[in-house]
Amino acid sequence: MSDRFVDLGYAAGWRLVRTLPDSVAAAAFNLGADLAARRKGPGVRQLRRNLARVVPQAGEAELDELTKQAVRSYARYWRESFRLPTMDHADITTRIQATMTGRQNLDAALADGNGVVIALPHTGNWDAIGVWLANYVGGFTTVVERLKPESVFQRFVAYRESLGFEVVPLTGDSSGFRLLLRRLRENKVVCLVGDRDLTSNGLPVTFFGEQTRMPAGPARLAATTGAALLPVGNWFTDDGWHLRMHPRIRVNARSEIPAATQALADVFAGDIAAHPADWHMMQPFWPADAAEPANAG
Repeated sequence: MSDRFVDLGYAAGWRLVRTLPDSVAAAAFNLGADLAARRKGPGVRQLRRNLARVVPQAGEAELDELTKQAVRSYARYWRESFRLPTMDHADITTRIQATMTGRQNLDAALADGNGVVIALPHTGNWDAIGVWLANYVGGFTTVVERLKPESVFQRFVAYRESLGFEVVPLTGDSSGFRLLLRRLRENKVVCLVGDRDLTSNGLPVTFFGEQTRMPAGPARLAATTGAALLPVGNWFTDDGWHLRMHPRIRVNARSEIPAATQALADVFAGDIAAHPADWHMMQPFWPADAAEPANAG
C-alpha cells in the first residue's frame, strides 16, 4: 500500500503540476520547501551537515538560511521536473546555450572521435541540462538508480526517455557498462552523475578537506575507451540555468583512474563552493555521517 501511494504521488505530480501557472506552482513549492526546512526532518538535517563542510566559516544563522535556500532549490528541481515534459525544449536549449560556458570543450572532444564522458554532481537541474545536451548532440546515454517501487522507476525511465535520454538502469551486472562502452566507441556521449557513490565500490577522494568516496565509473570509462572526460557544473539562475563545461581531464591508463577521480572531485568542489544552495545532497556523503545518524544532535 505504501508503494502504491508513492507511485500515485509521482503520477499526480507529473499530471497536475504542469497544469498550474508557473507563478502558482513556484509559490506552492517554495511554501512546501519552507515548511520542510522548519520541520528539520532527517533529510534536511543531513543537508545542513553536508553544507557545513562546504561553508565551514558560516555561523548558525547563516547556515540555517543556506539550508532553507538549498531546500527551496531542491523543490525547484522537482517543480521543473514535473513540468519539463510539456515545456518548450527548443526554448530551454536556446536559453542554456546563450549563457553556458565551455562548449568548445565538448566540440573538441567530439572532434577527436573517441566519445565523451560527461560527469556532473547533484546540482541545479541536471534534467534541464540534459534537454540541452540531447538537442545539441542528438541524444546521449545515462545511468539511473533503480528506484523502488518498480512502477516509480519505470515512470522515471519514461520521463527521461521523453526528454531524449537513453536510460541504462544501475544494476550489479556488467551489461550496462558494456552498452556505455559501445556508445563511446560510436563517438557518442555518456552522461553520469558522479558525486554520490551508490555502489560502495567508489574510490577514496578528499572532498572539502575530508575523505569520502566517489564512483570510479566516469574515469574508468574514459581510460578504457580513450573518451574525453569532461566535468560539468550546473546551477540555477533567477530565470533559468547555467551550464559550465570544464576542460578535459586526461586519463590515459587504468593506473590514472584514482587521480582522475580526485580531479573530478576538485572541480565539483569548486562549483559547489560557488553555488552551495544548489547542491541537493540530503543523504550521508562522508563516512563520519554514515556512521552517525543525521538526527544525532
